[in-house]
Amino acid sequence: MTQLAEPAPFRIRRAGAGDAEAIAKVHRTSMREALPYLPDLHSEEEDRAWVTNIVLPHQEVWVAEAGGRVVGVAALDGDMLAQLYILPGEQGRGIGSALLAKAMARRPDGLRLYAFQRNTRARGFYERRGFIAVAFGDGSGNEEGEPDVLYQWTPARGDV
Repeated sequence: MTQLAEPAPFRIRRAGAGDAEAIAKVHRTSMREALPYLPDLHSEEEDRAWVTNIVLPHQEVWVAEAGGRVVGVAALDGDMLAQLYILPGEQGRGIGSALLAKAMARRPDGLRLYAFQRNTRARGFYERRGFIAVAFGDGSGNEEGEPDVLYQWTPARGDV
């Protein structure tokens, strides 16, 4: 009988400039595989430039690393969780939960985020962790033109 190998453990760490290409890959791969209904608006080169010139210098970025490679990313922009993406093959291992817990710990007064309305998997993930839908958009506020929902997490006293 063949035994399945245990998935490699992961660690959460602060992202650095050298992570730009890996972060762009996680973002692009996650978007393409998990949200295939979204338009592909940017090239891989544009994704890398965005991470290099906008995300890393202006946001607080954390990555999950497993097996020596970046497999997940979370980016905070003020009180907004601007990104939370996990490579599809790495989902279901607690990586997203660990990155979200890091974001919540870094923003103990509360956190907001947007999710696409059709992304029921992500919406359920956030709702199970205490995020509440506070506004629904028609897609005019994002470049994809896809209806979205704004979520808010406000910790109860003693949380985080």
